[in-house]
Amino acid sequence: MSDVKKIATRESYGNALAELGAKYDNLYVLDADLAAATKTGTFKKAFPERHIDCGIAECNMVGIAAGLAATGKIPFVSSFAMFAAGRAYEQVRNSVAYPQLNVKIGATHAGISVGEDGATHQCLEDLGLMRMIPGMVVMNPSDDVEAKAAVEAAILHNGPVYIRFGRLATPVINNRDDYRFEIGKGIVLREGKDLTIVATGLEVAESLDAAEMLAKDGIEAKVINIHTIKPLDADLVVAAAKETGKVVTVEEHSVIGGLGSAVCEVLSKKAPVPVKCIGVNDVFGESGPATELLHKYKLDAEGIYEQIKEAF
Repeated sequence: MSDVKKIATRESYGNALAELGAKYDNLYVLDADLAAATKTGTFKKAFPERHIDCGIAECNMVGIAAGLAATGKIPFVSSFAMFAAGRAYEQVRNSVAYPQLNVKIGATHAGISVGEDGATHQCLEDLGLMRMIPGMVVMNPSDDVEAKAAVEAAILHNGPVYIRFGRLATPVINNRDDYRFEIGKGIVLREGKDLTIVATGLEVAESLDAAEMLAKDGIEAKVINIHTIKPLDADLVVAAAKETGKVVTVEEHSVIGGLGSAVCEVLSKKAPVPVKCIGVNDVFGESGPATELLHKYKLDAEGIYEQIKEAF
């Protein structure tokens, strides 16, 4: 997909907030001194009176968002995933999710594709942390089109939502004209009879490329884009497993607690089939160029292809 337009989903996040700010006058955006990196500065420029810079105080920021939500506002809390899901976990759990307040969390710079910032900032646990919180919707869009749609879907959803965005520019794989986003509904991007690849986030594009490589070997892989980790589209996953007999999950996240775990939980009950979970294997990341890290951890198309061939 080298010739396809690429854009980082964090850029999509900032652009979506600015565009939707005019449509929803109760939309507020909070940031923790990272507006340039999370791209919420775009919203700040358009609606300065509805942008709040809370400084490097993520826990306090979540508390402020809870207060805004209690007064009928729709606040988006913005920070790196490591801080939004990690540092502020207690406040997200107790101040937002427990009282079921209408707070949205825009978490950027997730996964090893953060690159040179290194292991301390490469959050590989956020999807697992968030999906364990009762009532939390967890989304991980694959490209610019899907990321923008996810932001508006979060606004329209009544209750806490966590959306993961990336730093690395990724291919635009969805068609702007006919794309329809629905929370909890996966999307079949490619049909296949031999195995099913269930992917999320930036790994969707890589999985499509891996499927093309497999096709050259005579292996036809169905590819499903799961943009909502919770609630998971269990019906689609189960139907695909029954149809192809083998499932591979692919995520830029720990193999513990994320998409792979969610899929296995469903299939173990409703359609037991062999499952290969591709992700980061219970290790921390490291500093380095994003594309090189994806290659080293076998999360690029070549690595996905190789792991599938070894597994099946």
